[in-house]
Amino acid sequence: MDTRDVLLELRTKNGLSQDELAGKLFVTRQAVSRWENGETVPSVETLKLLSGLYNVSINTLLGAPRQLFCQCCGMPLDDAILGRNRDGSLNEDYCQWCYADGTYTYSDMDELIEVCIPNMTGEGFTAEQARAYLKEELPKLDYWKRFDELGDGGQFEALKKTLIDEINALGIEGMPKLDALNALVGSYVNLEYPLPGGQRAKFLNDGTTYLGNQLETEAGRCFGVLANMDFILVCTYGEGGADPELILYKKR
Repeated sequence: MDTRDVLLELRTKNGLSQDELAGKLFVTRQAVSRWENGETVPSVETLKLLSGLYNVSINTLLGAPRQLFCQCCGMPLDDAILGRNRDGSLNEDYCQWCYADGTYTYSDMDELIEVCIPNMTGEGFTAEQARAYLKEELPKLDYWKRFDELGDGGQFEALKKTLIDEINALGIEGMPKLDALNALVGSYVNLEYPLPGGQRAKFLNDGTTYLGNQLETEAGRCFGVLANMDFILVCTYGEGGADPELILYKKR
């Protein structure tokens, strides 16, 4: 789609008149009309405002002229899985699992590779092939090429280690030892709890990034672990993840 078509579609979808949109962007209605007629395009600063207003990338606003890839894990990107900067704006260079709220979540390439492998295998593509591919391709991405500049000196890894030690020290009966925590966001944090009357309460916020993991026992029981700077949560559930049971919720 052309930029003019994208802008018209997003304004209409969000139920805004040209006057209403102009007021939100501090421009004239005529300016909005010229964008939608293809006579001009918004300035860079206005594109940033539009991105925040519609929760889409600037790349989308411009008609998606580029195919975006995460510059940490190599995953193809769309607006639904973009990472966010500290101010909440979308970052078009990273997925939400590699870059969360202005923080890079991986400083160990081998750890990232092991997380990615299960999502790449199947249909004749083995784990070893996936590992070899990632070892060759990840060093070409901007994050790893500029790691000494972009890395945080191990602070985030230190936080993960602290959380892992705290969780293992809880001694929860039947739960396997926790070895790793990974960034989880949105639909990947699908924890809901059944309430009387058949209602379900969603405990976590879709727009927040948490650190978590799923641990399985030989008996088929699963433990879900989530944590951040503020809390530690552990639940258990059977196959399919239906009706998880909250085991522990602990403020840090």
